Amino acid sequence: MFRCSDVVLAAWLLPAALMATCARAGDLPEQEAWNAHVQATYVWQAKPAFDAAYSGPASLAPWRETGYSFSATAAFGLRPWQGAELYFDPEVVQGKPMSGLHGLGGMTNGEQQKTSGLTPTVYRARLFLRQTWELGGDRQAVASDMNQLAGSVAARRVVLTAGNLAVSDIFDNNSQAHDARSQFLNWALLAHGAWDFAADARGYTWGAALEYYDGDWAVRAGRFIMPAESNGLALDTRIFRHYGDQVELEHRHAWLGQAGTVRLLAFHDRMRMGGFRDALAAATPGTAPSVADVRRERGKTGFGVNLDQALGENAAVFARASRNDGQSETYAFAEIERSLSAGVTLQGASWGRAGDTLGAAVVRNGLTQAHRDYLAAGGVGAFIGDGRLDYHPERIAEAYYKVGLGEHAALSLDWQHVANPAYNGARGPVDVFGLRLHGQY
Repeated sequence: MFRCSDVVLAAWLLPAALMATCARAGDLPEQEAWNAHVQATYVWQAKPAFDAAYSGPASLAPWRETGYSFSATAAFGLRPWQGAELYFDPEVVQGKPMSGLHGLGGMTNGEQQKTSGLTPTVYRARLFLRQTWELGGDRQAVASDMNQLAGSVAARRVVLTAGNLAVSDIFDNNSQAHDARSQFLNWALLAHGAWDFAADARGYTWGAALEYYDGDWAVRAGRFIMPAESNGLALDTRIFRHYGDQVELEHRHAWLGQAGTVRLLAFHDRMRMGGFRDALAAATPGTAPSVADVRRERGKTGFGVNLDQALGENAAVFARASRNDGQSETYAFAEIERSLSAGVTLQGASWGRAGDTLGAAVVRNGLTQAHRDYLAAGGVGAFIGDGRLDYHPERIAEAYYKVGLGEHAALSLDWQHVANPAYNGARGPVDVFGLRLHGQY
């Protein structure tokens, strides 16, 4: 059952009617002037050997492998003036990806960064300002959390967020499938698989987003800078020339007395990207095409639909569907151009384990014909390229069981089954087994 004291991001999780009830009950938390939180997450994964008719330069290795990731983050929040919140997150990461983070559309560890290595790396993950202008309406509770100061906000408000952050901090939220530190691990379950959103190789960027909330409705739009090179760490600061734009419409509702949310997202990227058809046309006979040889100013457009719905006190379902035009290379996220996902989570209170969670989900990822032809001709992308291609949609199933270890820690067991890895029916299937330890205070 939802309680005001349990709300983390109440403005997006609960419908306005429920939030109004919270306000009338006088259960609003005291406003924090500042806060500090920390988190640490370790993920270990292993896969056995699997069958593969052939392998290429960016294939998932067919032999047994293990990999791991570690992250630790401190989050500091401060109210510098009325309506303003300033946040700063230093972070350290370390890891060893399986197969050099190659060979899958939906990668199996959402905590694994594209630049992680065996040496711990410390950097600034976030430094941003959030300004809220309240326009009236019932008060809504906000609990203390990482990058969130406790207090309350008006149901009608305008929010401007600007600075260094992750685009997914604001867009494409989902109460059941959004956080690799406590929910599903696969990339295609953390966000729209076909959303090539602005991010450096660590998953962060700079930009701004403006949001308007009015009761059960919210609309938001933002522009953020893209990597200077495909999936690179350095960012292109020319925000009026190269950018990632997105707009999202959100509606919170109560269905059969249970809270739910529907979100519609559209995005447009503008960068120097290589097109698949151009690469095929430019390749000399007997050589593999390369998108790196035909990069020019291009746009990429796509959309997604996102749903989460409570089914009772201890159960919820979610689903996402997304696609992009699929004519140019992947620039910042995953090599996915069509994606469908759905799943369910059950809270352990149903079987006497109130701190536990069981989650299960399925994913179907696909590519456009242009991308298929490019891979079949031996082309290689940022993450995939087997030298040939027996095209089949990539199908993923994931299940996890999270065991609560007190109020601030959890241990999760995770299993993922991937059929047609990197869309290739000549390879796989492969099973990935994982262990995750997460603590947060």
